[in-house]
Amino acid sequence: MAKILVVEDDKFLREMISRKLDKEGYDVIQAVDGEKGEVKIKEEKPDLVLLDLILPGIDGFDVLERMKKDPEVADIPVIILSNLGQKSEVERGINLGAVDFLIKAHFTPAEIVKKIRETI
Repeated sequence: MAKILVVEDDKFLREMISRKLDKEGYDVIQAVDGEKGEVKIKEEKPDLVLLDLILPGIDGFDVLERMKKDPEVADIPVIILSNLGQKSEVERGINLGAVDFLIKAHFTPAEIVKKIRETI
């Protein structure tokens, strides 16, 4: 069973996505901010990280950048799920190593699950 880490500060969205992934048979771990996300990535070594960018403390870009510099976790695929959607932000996320960039308003939980399934 694939392990997915959801790093999202919005409680409603985090729980909604986590419930959907759980129903699909994934082992779901949650983190509410960048610091906790970094700890969970190192401790849990998930199969995929679903990462918000606007987070309290360390933002998602920093989490992604640090993760990709750490050989222990650099190979874990990251899908960014954010309200940010400017071309420059999307390019920055992809250049830092994300495998995909999903804009929250454009994707349903079912579509997010489909993207995860395609990635792992």
